[in-house]
Amino acid sequence: MDADTALDDAYFDYCPWDFVGRASAGQRAAQDAHQRRLAESGARLGPRCYVSPAAGVFTDTLRLGADSYIAGHAYVTGEVTAGDDCTVNPYATVRGRITLGDGVRIGAHSSLLGFNHGFAPDRPVHRQPLTGKGITVGDDVWIGSHVVVLDGVTIGDHCVVGAGAVVTKDLAPWTVAAGNPARPLRDRRSQGGPRRDRAVSGDLPGGLSDDLSGGRPGDPSGDLGDAVDRFADRARAQAADLVARCWNPDTGRYADRPGAPATVRAHCDAVEIADLLLGSPPEQLAADEHAARLRALQDPGSGLVPEFAPDGGPGALPAPAADGWIDDGTAEYHVLAVGYALDLLGSRLTQPVHVVRRMTAGQLIARLESLPWRTRTWSAGAWVDCWATGAHRNLELGVEDGEPGALEALFGWLTTRVDPWTGMWGTAGSPAAGRLQLVNGYYRLTRGTYAQFGLDVPYAERVVDTVLAHGRDQRWFAAGRENACNVLDVAHPLWLAGRRSGHRAAKVREWAEEQLTRALGRWRDGAGFGFGPAGEGGGGPGREPGLQGTEMWLAIVWLLADLVGVADRLAYRPRGVHRPEPARSPGFATPR
Repeated sequence: MDADTALDDAYFDYCPWDFVGRASAGQRAAQDAHQRRLAESGARLGPRCYVSPAAGVFTDTLRLGADSYIAGHAYVTGEVTAGDDCTVNPYATVRGRITLGDGVRIGAHSSLLGFNHGFAPDRPVHRQPLTGKGITVGDDVWIGSHVVVLDGVTIGDHCVVGAGAVVTKDLAPWTVAAGNPARPLRDRRSQGGPRRDRAVSGDLPGGLSDDLSGGRPGDPSGDLGDAVDRFADRARAQAADLVARCWNPDTGRYADRPGAPATVRAHCDAVEIADLLLGSPPEQLAADEHAARLRALQDPGSGLVPEFAPDGGPGALPAPAADGWIDDGTAEYHVLAVGYALDLLGSRLTQPVHVVRRMTAGQLIARLESLPWRTRTWSAGAWVDCWATGAHRNLELGVEDGEPGALEALFGWLTTRVDPWTGMWGTAGSPAAGRLQLVNGYYRLTRGTYAQFGLDVPYAERVVDTVLAHGRDQRWFAAGRENACNVLDVAHPLWLAGRRSGHRAAKVREWAEEQLTRALGRWRDGAGFGFGPAGEGGGGPGREPGLQGTEMWLAIVWLLADLVGVADRLAYRPRGVHRPEPARSPGFATPR
């Protein structure tokens, strides 16, 4: 035997990347036999893979692409799918529903835990139900040693996660992150990234170790970054109390604020706030009971979720229109609010959104043509948001539309109707009316379509111009006049269009810094944020702090902080209705 290949079997337990080039004929035969035994249990392994016999592999599903390895003493269970050129290093734990892209490195002693465990006080911990959202890791990702990635997290392409991090929230592509909880430190493209060597330890390459060992990079916004940090600490410390103040133990329901009527949205807002700041469901109910209550509200005939009736049960819906649609603005918004709250609870709607499923492409186009694009653009955009979100939920359930091509027809109609001068849909506004309807309608429309489905918005530079011009309108954005709807409907389009273009970046940042400073000052200890003064037509719950204002402003603060460059100081990232990442990627594909 050649001296270069005369290696002890245990060597490959710790250096699996050397197996193809250095194993003896006998070792290859033993590995082939081991892989055949795995295949008898349903595993599918690509060429030049190596799975150490010393690894604990007890999977329901195992798929490894070419040149992928599982090292010795790794513990792998559940439904695990990996692309090409992936390594699970020694003593790593990969459990639950885990999807890895190509070129993923999981450092020694790290854990990817694609399931969760209840801990409600109504039963012993060992009897608590398990939930599982799964973990998705993109291509070219390096996860250092002793990292923990929790259930429900998506790590985008090209990320680097520093040793010892605890990843509780999604990481955007190209993020360099570290800490507990993990915080984004910078964009990997800002300087040379790590090499994609096969033999990857949990250590960090030169130039990254100082940032990823727990230190904080230079803050580009000085005192504003410190203010964001202090705000986040206050909000997390008070989150449980501000949710509890809106819970009525007599009715077992949430209201937007004490003394207000119970609403479906208030329950969803409570779930979003607790997930964002506490990483858990509101403590008033166990996660499965939160989910069961929300699922039970779905109307079986339409698939919509009506508002509560006076007796606390699901309310009635209006009669359907000629095209089968049921015009009820509150129920339309609940398609968003309830669907995303259930996501955060590890659940989903129990049935399709039937009013979307049954609408043909022709009926959809006719409805789009009839929407009030010239007079009430926000209402038109809100309808599109609801319909597209219903289509997303139906795809999630594996339900085909009544007539194939309806979703494609929606995007085709939008593409041919967008105004290249403003980048938007609807009337451009006037000096008297301003751009409020135009911009607010743009946010709702793009939230449910381009943002939710992972598609680039058209005419991104024109969008930035239009939105910045609107953001200078003192009728809506003078100090004290802002409300959550109006600020969100500027911040999100600037963020969304800014992903495609750096057009007028300095002006965008200037606007975001001003609004972020004001937003932080609105927090009321123990109560959260108020929505703000009523919008056009009297919309919104007003200035008193409540769940809706808190949920919306927390998302706004993240968007503004990200535009300024200090979002890492918040250590949270929205995952619900106002999540920055698409829910489906790419296009109409599988949910993220």
